[in-house]
Amino acid sequence: MTTRPRIYLAGPDVFRPNAAEHFAVLTAVCDCLGLEALVPFDDQVTAATSPQAIYEANMQKLRAAQGVVANLEPFRGAEPDSGTVFEVGVAVMLGLPVVAYGVPPGDYVNRVGERAPLHRDAGGVLRDPDGMEVEDFGLRLNLMLSHSVTQAADAEDALKQLAELLKASA
Repeated sequence: MTTRPRIYLAGPDVFRPNAAEHFAVLTAVCDCLGLEALVPFDDQVTAATSPQAIYEANMQKLRAAQGVVANLEPFRGAEPDSGTVFEVGVAVMLGLPVVAYGVPPGDYVNRVGERAPLHRDAGGVLRDPDGMEVEDFGLRLNLMLSHSVTQAADAEDALKQLAELLKASA
């Protein structure tokens, strides 16, 4: 009996009002591709579930995965969901391939600049209104994310790309 590669589905999708339906669709796509979806534990949360239990369950699922598909769409601001970014970092440290989707077109600087005026200081460094440097590398995401994930057009494309990556490495 061959086991199917397990794929952790990271992203702020657990907060959607239709989260169960969303994950059912992604799980069906995984099934068609010969993958097993590992849905974040958040979908099983009740009022009595502790944050520690959620964390531990999701970490256990990440450690059981052979790859991660991550929704990195901006969430409540110009950046992806911080929990998802944490999960991507864990996956990278575990040596798992990560394919991301939801990344807006254009570069990071323009997205940040849409939220607040940016300026160049006397040394030519791009700064936000608080004086913090804004990295200007022409990337669609922060450089750490840009260089640690493969980017896909959408969730289905991300799952297809990850299936191919896992097949090629088998």
